[in-house]
Amino acid sequence: MGEAKRRKQLGLMPTVHPFEARMDADGTVTFDRAPEDAALREQLHSALRLSQPYGAAWASAYRTQLVMHGRVDRFLDTLDDVQSLPVPGWRRFAGELAVGSRPEGADLRVDGGRVRIREAQHSFDGTRWEAFPANANPTEALKYLLQHPAARLTGDVIASYRAEQWREGRVDIDPEPPAELLEALETLAREWHGEDDGGWIATHRDAMGDPEAPVPAARRVTFDLRQPAPLQSPLSMAFATLGNVDVAVQPGGSAYTLDGDTWLSYEDGEAVEDGLPPELAQIFDLDTVTVTVHADGRIEWADGDIPDEHAERLRTELRDETGAGIPDDWAKWTQELLTATFEGELILPDGAALPVPLAVRLDIPVDALTDPDPLAQTFMESEVTFDGRAWRDLYDEEVPEELRAYSHLN
Repeated sequence: MGEAKRRKQLGLMPTVHPFEARMDADGTVTFDRAPEDAALREQLHSALRLSQPYGAAWASAYRTQLVMHGRVDRFLDTLDDVQSLPVPGWRRFAGELAVGSRPEGADLRVDGGRVRIREAQHSFDGTRWEAFPANANPTEALKYLLQHPAARLTGDVIASYRAEQWREGRVDIDPEPPAELLEALETLAREWHGEDDGGWIATHRDAMGDPEAPVPAARRVTFDLRQPAPLQSPLSMAFATLGNVDVAVQPGGSAYTLDGDTWLSYEDGEAVEDGLPPELAQIFDLDTVTVTVHADGRIEWADGDIPDEHAERLRTELRDETGAGIPDDWAKWTQELLTATFEGELILPDGAALPVPLAVRLDIPVDALTDPDPLAQTFMESEVTFDGRAWRDLYDEEVPEELRAYSHLN
């Protein structure tokens, strides 16, 4: 009996679920074909949402491919030069979710299986679709990219997370990230430190430059989440892209411990404090202002928080981004916010909609007020209210009581 036939009879063959999906520029995923099982569909949705760039990250990825395929006939020197290149608003993917199959190559990892994307296309009008050639010469493509001065531009740091991983596999993230980033950051930490014990040892000794270096009990790496670089290149420092942010390893942010008590820097071998280094603490203690956006279009903040010269731009951009003042647009934005925040925890019957908040509180970095980039790339939604009185923390461990009727944990 052949091995494949034997495995199939034993029930060991992977179960393959073909899918076809579309994604818009904001990262909203729509399935044209997907597994019937709701849990598998949600797993596939999460994999696509985290692995495929959207927003500014999609713009960066597309423009980079455009440059690397030699389709730009002028030098790109500045951010404005790069942003002058139009970006298609639609993408579609075809592939399969294989439960019981190990990831290989560029496969996306999911619990108990993998997702393989076999075809990816893009469209400016949602009707005419095209794809970049798959057989581009890597050397020529990199040459095309690096001839542009804009390939050296990087995005600003918007958040930093320190991942502390123990040899047996446990990963702790500090500070606690939003729920949708937690698993992805844990996965990146394991990739950085090695997928298995052999990788753990090899990557440590490579970092030490000593093939006989003692094996550490735990290791730390600090990830900087950055606004996407205008162009993705070896010079942009990105280790990975998660949705609409680039992830880079912070220089000097890595350490290890042999005994679980004393931490040593990979950079100079000196002991480091168990707490956060001062420069990292400054990032975590980011100076922000809280702005309340109301469904009816009102936008409020505490007196003195926003300088008068920035007030009009702030109101305009936040209304444009959230749809405040336009009921249908506001409902669409808040629905996307709530489903993304509590991804994997809410189940909506066909045709149903979540309750619409009356207001949302946003935390906006003070530095972003003077930055020419859109504020949508920097603000973080922190609280919502459905009745105008009780505020619900979006990053609390529990689903707000107004949404519990839609929670599968209910």
